[in-house]
Amino acid sequence: MPNYRIIIDLSDRTLYLLDNDQVIKSYPVGVGKMVTRTPTGDYRIINKQPNPGGPFGVLWMGLSKPHYGIHGTNNPSSIGHEVSHGCIRMYNADVLDLSSHVPVGTRVTIRP
Repeated sequence: MPNYRIIIDLSDRTLYLLDNDQVIKSYPVGVGKMVTRTPTGDYRIINKQPNPGGPFGVLWMGLSKPHYGIHGTNNPSSIGHEVSHGCIRMYNADVLDLSSHVPVGTRVTIRP
């Protein structure tokens, strides 16, 4: 049985998927800009919504910190940059891949 968790490293703008503390996948991400920084801390995925529309791409995964989530984007050129209002942006294909591995309740650690 997999024991998945997510670590998001803001300094290298990468999301890591771990299984039993072993990195099994990594994805480039866009993060919050200077005035709307991505909050650091420990959270959980609390919901998933396919096709949320607008700038959220093909999927939204809400975090236990209200108004923050991991989501796709309608602006793929923003990945790898400090561009969001605090959320974690991923390429649409990557957020779908990640979502196929992690259930609601998965731990998410965001570190500077």
